[in-house]
Amino acid sequence: MATETFRRFDAANYLTDIETAAAYLQATLDESGGDPGAIADALGAIARSGNLSELARRTGMSREGLYKALSSDGNPSFATIVKVSKALGLRLEFHAIA
Repeated sequence: MATETFRRFDAANYLTDIETAAAYLQATLDESGGDPGAIADALGAIARSGNLSELARRTGMSREGLYKALSSDGNPSFATIVKVSKALGLRLEFHAIA
């Protein structure tokens, strides 16, 4: 009997363009209930889907700093989220919900 081997799911493997990445981040925002760890993790997946060294250069941060800040255990500052979003080609928007 053949055995199957499974790898852990990583959304970064499926984020092939900026539109898909933006939709993934929006879905995370909608579904996470405002969990900052989920949002940081989603930004991290988007960052890993591309060239993390180039992103680090554009944000003025180290690769290690990006990995740490953009993980589910990370606690990035709002300034980091804004810098990373802009460097990825994403724009933060706010809309009234009431």
